[in-house]
Amino acid sequence: MLPKANRLRHWRDFQTIYQQGIRWRGDLLMLRAWRRTAADPVPTRFGISVSRKFSKHAVTRNRIKRQIRAALHHLLPDIVPGWDCIIVVKPTDQTCNYDRFLQELKQLLAKAEVLNGHSRGNVL
Repeated sequence: MLPKANRLRHWRDFQTIYQQGIRWRGDLLMLRAWRRTAADPVPTRFGISVSRKFSKHAVTRNRIKRQIRAALHHLLPDIVPGWDCIIVVKPTDQTCNYDRFLQELKQLLAKAEVLNGHSRGNVL
């Protein structure tokens, strides 16, 4: 489970990111990120969106969200503060596992320069 400080929870925050954020695409996931402007460093917050196009069953969608949250929890120490990110799961095959999500998240967060020590030229 992600700490409360690292969760996007309000509808307005999601709308801001969808309207003003930058988008990066992978095979399984799409990342929308928006850099917050604040005087003091604020923690990076994440939201996860899994559409009904992915699966009509809530159990399947929630399982995917749990796997992505676990991957984010694993990457949390390496994430730069000050970003708002939404992870959108593409409607592909439903046999995705934790390792694939972790690898894809690392690549997308590195492209977006949200991971410490990674720039756009240095993708995992």
